Amino acid sequence: MKAVVFHGVGDIRFEDVPEPSIEQPTDAIVRITSSAICGTDLHMVRGTMADMKPGTILGHEAVGVVEELGPMVRNFDRGDRVVVLSTIACGYCSYCRAGYFAQCDNANPGGNRAGTAFFGGPATSGPFNGLQAEKARIPFANVTMVKLPEEVSDDQAILISDIFPTGWFGAELAEIEDGDTVAVFGCGPVGQFAIASAKLMNAGRIIAVDHHPDRLAMARRQGAECVDFDAEDPVETILQMTGGIGVDRAIDAVGVDAEHAHTGSPAGPSWNESREFQKEVRQVAPKQNVRDGSWKPGNAPSQVLRWAVESLAKAGTLSIIGVYSEALNVFPIGQAMEKNLTIKMGNCNHRRYAPHLIELVRTGAIDPTRILTKVVEMEKVLDAYRHFDRRDSGWTKVELKA
Repeated sequence: MKAVVFHGVGDIRFEDVPEPSIEQPTDAIVRITSSAICGTDLHMVRGTMADMKPGTILGHEAVGVVEELGPMVRNFDRGDRVVVLSTIACGYCSYCRAGYFAQCDNANPGGNRAGTAFFGGPATSGPFNGLQAEKARIPFANVTMVKLPEEVSDDQAILISDIFPTGWFGAELAEIEDGDTVAVFGCGPVGQFAIASAKLMNAGRIIAVDHHPDRLAMARRQGAECVDFDAEDPVETILQMTGGIGVDRAIDAVGVDAEHAHTGSPAGPSWNESREFQKEVRQVAPKQNVRDGSWKPGNAPSQVLRWAVESLAKAGTLSIIGVYSEALNVFPIGQAMEKNLTIKMGNCNHRRYAPHLIELVRTGAIDPTRILTKVVEMEKVLDAYRHFDRRDSGWTKVELKA
């Protein structure tokens, strides 16, 4: 079968790999009908996330049809349409039972303190082969998959695999209450769903911060008030918009691969399949990425966090759902403490939110496909990665069709 395979920083290939098989009684094999490219995939390709094993299949978003079931998967039948959730969880440990599926004690082979287990990630996440493939093995399938009703299309469901739950999670962490003013930093796919979720949670005003015109336009269509950080100082603008008070809640939907034109510090090398570029990436990446702890104040990730802290009103809440490496140790803790801020962060507990979001889509409360900007045949996946990595206009969220 064909799959997108990681071979090294800047080197991914669409190639033949062996088909998966049942390895554990809780496994399922799913034939993938739709997958997607996520910003987190770029962390692997750019080298922002270290310890990727060559040969790992990429991707952590999928919709498909169940082909095989292990004997302990008792809530599905062959032929069921399912959405595969990005994070893997056992469903029976104390953390899963409390809703912290991303902190499952059993899913990560590295042990109960190894961190979140997810598809297509580095060695520390399992590793588990990902979902940008014709078929995939789904561990703990009774929890990691959710059956889809007929009313929910593949195009809608692929957005519930990761980014819609993550945006909802960010809005929930922010503790949004009726009438709150919320700032969302980053208008990529997760930021767009954070905006949509804040609306569903009855936020009074939503301020969206980015510099890509197409992403700001999408946020504006959702009703957000937009701030272009290339054209104006985002903190000063937000304070002007709020009478000098600041926002009640701020959501960082950016993470480590931020772009900030004013710093002169690129977030990391862009992906390219040329051998010359791969060599350049390997030389430069350790200096530009966070795996050696070299990020300094003024670099893009810390800048976003500073903007968020400075934009918040006293006693406000900061929600961090953008992905950061464990090596990053820059945060404006003094400013946050002086303002009595509440700070919440983490990896999304997808299984906690997916059933509710499926029901919202089924009933028409929201149509997530408003965020889907490109649908591409799987054979053109490498081209799609190039466009997505460059943040080309119109490539906000990319679905890959089998």
